Amino acid sequence: MNLSKKVALASALSALGIVISPMMFEWLGSRAFPGQHFINVLSGVLLGPLWGALVAIIVGTVRIALGTGTVFAYPGGIPGAVLVGLFYILLRRLPNPRLRYLAAFAEPIGTVLIGGTIALAVVAPSIGPAVGPAAVMLRNLETLGFWPALLLLWGGWAISSITGAVAGFLFLLAAERYGVISRAITATIRRQR
Repeated sequence: MNLSKKVALASALSALGIVISPMMFEWLGSRAFPGQHFINVLSGVLLGPLWGALVAIIVGTVRIALGTGTVFAYPGGIPGAVLVGLFYILLRRLPNPRLRYLAAFAEPIGTVLIGGTIALAVVAPSIGPAVGPAAVMLRNLETLGFWPALLLLWGGWAISSITGAVAGFLFLLAAERYGVISRAITATIRRQR
């Protein structure tokens, strides 16, 4: 895929992520947004890990500016998109699309295990005990201890991440079934020759 198409697709996915950003729910002071994880799956598979991270940064930044997100949108979005992109690179040579698109389920690993740990261990303490999500996380950390607080955070983020990953996986399967993805890739290859 050439640079112009990547920029256009990254812009479209970012815009879609921003438009659906009001569909979120509160969990322990953070705003869980399954739509971000849906977008992470699509951008990781269609654009790759670096562009997927860029889309996650754009959507997270605009969500924070609009008040529908918190600073935890960064550790909650970027690792998931990167991991989906890396797993798709490993799986893309498989003949069956169902197997290739299983890369979508790397998103919860990146978001929950990596991003959640970074959010609790690094981001929340660096923000400090101000009001908001960091205060809730730090209170849980002080009263429960690190591991129980981490498991509690992982639980909420897993609900959001798994929902978005399943939606992204099903969307990719449907798009593959109706030839949307293969037509787009074939058209790109023909134009490059």
